[in-house]
This record gives sequence, C-alpha cells and structure tokens, in this order.
Amino acid sequence: MRKVISKVVFSFGILFFSIIPIVNSSYADFYSYVDQKGVHHYTNIPPTDKKYKLKWRTKKASVKPNGIYNYPKSYEEDILRAAKQHDVDPDLVKAVIKVESNFNSSAISRKGAMGIMQLMPDTAEGYSVDNPFNPKENIDGGTKYLKKLIEMFGGDLKLALAAYNAGENAVIKYGFRIPPYNETIDYVEKVLMHYNNLKENNGK
Repeated sequence: MRKVISKVVFSFGILFFSIIPIVNSSYADFYSYVDQKGVHHYTNIPPTDKKYKLKWRTKKASVKPNGIYNYPKSYEEDILRAAKQHDVDPDLVKAVIKVESNFNSSAISRKGAMGIMQLMPDTAEGYSVDNPFNPKENIDGGTKYLKKLIEMFGGDLKLALAAYNAGENAVIKYGFRIPPYNETIDYVEKVLMHYNNLKENNGK
C-alpha cells in the first residue's frame, strides 16, 4: 500500500472540493492517468484533458420507503467470500458498507478514507490492500479489520463499530465505551439499524 499511496496524486482544485458529493451521493465515475514519472492522478469530474481515462464506474444504490435497500449485486460474491473467510456475518459487512460509502467503490472522505469500506491509508496498508478503489481488495481488507475489532472488544458489536469509525484507541481511551462523538454515536446507530433490517428481511 505504501508504494501505491506514495504515487497517487489528487488534483485538489478539481477533486478535493468535489469529494463531499462523492461520499454522500450514490453514483460517481472516476477517471485517472499515470504520468511519465509513474504518478497516478485521479478526478471524479469528467475531465477535458484527454490523458484521463474512465477508470471506475459505480452503480446506484437505493433506499426504499420501507427501509429495505438495494445494492449492486456485483459486490455480493466479494462480500460473501470475505465474510466467510474472516468469519464475519455478511449482513454486518453490508450494513457497514451501506453507511460508509453507500456501495460507492470510488468514495473518498474528507479525512482520506478510501473505497467501498472507507479504509484509511494506514489501515489499507496494514491489511494488504494495494488498490483501495478495487472493491474486492477493499472489502477483504475492511472485513478482516472489522473481524479484528470484534475480537478486540470481546464480540461487542457496538464497540467494534465505534472503533471502525473513530479508531480502537478512542474506544479504549473512553473506558471501552462508545466515544462521546456525535459522528460515532450516529454511525453505530445507523449501522445497527441497517444490520437489523437485513436480518429481519432475510428471515422472511
């Protein structure tokens, strides 16, 4: 991962200020090119520079009024494979993905989290995710990290999810409780809501 990150350049004038719509929206195309020095350049806005080529196209995920949501079926196999390999409930993985990126494999957060499960560069590197915008790699790394957090906090999903959002050190700092951050509290509630919805719908 270190090799990839060191050679990735985002055009802040074009991309950074358009990051917020990427994360909050459910559809985005991603363009890239590699310059003569081997540096990767990315943008989510259709570029006028012909050097950029369409790299990724994400599909739309939708939420229905009854709380049941759809997502691109192209991710189903990768989710099930990673969930089985790392012994994590696939519905939990789907719920995390729903809240993290709304199944947008090109998502980038303000803090630099990348891809469908929003991995920070250090996390991606630690879990051998060479290309965080590759859904298969990202899902595998994110699921493996989620499993580690579940084990670290004794199977307590609330603490594991809080750690996924705010970092395990924050959970430890606050006495193995959900950190008093509005974002983290909201995050845990949303993931568990979607997780419960998935379990109820699968049980029908």
